[in-house]
Amino acid sequence: MGDWGFLSSLLDKVQSHSTVVGKIWMSVLFIFRILVLGAAAESVWGDEQSSLVCNTLQPGCENVCYDWQFPISHIRFWVLQIIFVSTPTLVYLGHAVQVIHNENKLREKKKILGDGHMLKEPKYTDSQGHVKIKGNLLGSYLTQLFFKIILEIAFIVGQYYLYGFIMVAKFTCSRSPCPYTVECFMSRPTEKTIFIIFMLAVACVSLLLNVIEVFYLLFTRVGCRKRRSHTVTTAKNPASLSSSWQMNSEDALKQNKLNKQFESGQSLGGSLDGAKEDMQLMEDH
Repeated sequence: MGDWGFLSSLLDKVQSHSTVVGKIWMSVLFIFRILVLGAAAESVWGDEQSSLVCNTLQPGCENVCYDWQFPISHIRFWVLQIIFVSTPTLVYLGHAVQVIHNENKLREKKKILGDGHMLKEPKYTDSQGHVKIKGNLLGSYLTQLFFKIILEIAFIVGQYYLYGFIMVAKFTCSRSPCPYTVECFMSRPTEKTIFIIFMLAVACVSLLLNVIEVFYLLFTRVGCRKRRSHTVTTAKNPASLSSSWQMNSEDALKQNKLNKQFESGQSLGGSLDGAKEDMQLMEDH
């Protein structure tokens, strides 16, 4: 079926640049899709066409009926599914590697020029080279997740419309050059049905993990940023500091007394003297 080593080595590099949920998705891809497909699926489907039997001796009838019933082999369909679903992750890996390379060059430049030069600090990586998923890198990560979700759904729906989720033991065919409507019989339909359902379940689990990772990133990255922004805004709000500017009860009573004296039309001298005394008391207080 081909060597998966190159693809596995590339996807293994994504482990250090992914979230916890992304690492679980990677494990599901390696163990339950690539490993199982390479170890078991090829042997199960090895006699798919050679063991097809149709009740006719017409040359070419069996080949035509097989091609009509299965436009693409299950094995090749799943291989395409794995490659297409992994491609957005590899694109994100390329972006992450480029970011790491640029910021490593920036660190080297800072070491050469020293701290006196006004150079921006690395934003997406730390000194150990660990990637921080934020900013443009977060957008790239979310984009590849959305593409993986769309591709997973497209392949699941495509498999259903191509040949369903159950391997039928017998099907009828009337394609040329078959002389009449013939009956064809598949080999080991029950075993293949079990395998089809297993691969479908793994695809659904992979799809679910991608959806969970999208919500995980939205709540942990975007949500935390909004909460921090909201906290800073309320701290600058004068209303939140109003308690420090409240007068105590005694000062409030004195202020009320001053207002009453000015409103009652008392003599200017007495009012001013009283007001000055009260204001002096408030200042001393």
